[in-house]
Parts: sequence; structure tokens; C-alpha cells
Amino acid sequence: MALEETTICDKIEVLANGAIQVRQRQQILKDGNEVAANFSRYCLCPGDDLDGQDPRVVAIANATWTDEVIAAYQASLPAEPATEPESDATADEPASGLSSFQPTSTATKA
Repeated sequence: MALEETTICDKIEVLANGAIQVRQRQQILKDGNEVAANFSRYCLCPGDDLDGQDPRVVAIANATWTDEVIAAYQASLPAEPATEPESDATADEPASGLSSFQPTSTATKA
């Protein structure tokens, strides 16, 4: 009646811009049978570091991330924004100049 936790890479998708979406399944096994599972996802962009990735993810990235795909992805990114002067907003005031959200109670007494 031993519990075991495993994480497997169960879905790998390549998007039109070359990004790779990876879905991981975290499983709880009891005597070899799955009793619970959760999913998490992350995305790798063309040119990202592949150290520590599942070997199948590395193989797909190496096959699809050609120099042309990486260059096209880099070119599609927005230009670096110009640095803005520092705001003189206080800690109590948001830097955007918008007032802070103040929730109001809608509960009524019976």
C-alpha cells in the first residue's frame, strides 16, 4: 500500500510561431494505480535553453527551431520600450496614477 508520486511529460505541442507548449501530469500512484492527478503547463520559446528538459521536448525543439524560425520569432517580439523617467508616486499611490480599488460591501442585513 505504498504511495508514489511521479511527473510525466504527457503532451507536447508546437505552435505556429515555433513556441513549444509542454503539459506535465503529476500522478499519485497507490500500488501502481493512479489515485489522483494534476496538470501543469509551460511554454518554451524558440531559442530558449533546453537544459533539464524531457528528451522528447529537446528532440522536437532541435527539429523545429531552425535558424529561420528563431530569427522570425525574435523579429516578431515587440521592440524594447524606452526607459521612462522614475515616477514620484508614493507607496500608497499606484505608479499608473489610477486610484487603488476599494471593494464595497453589498451585503444587507435581514
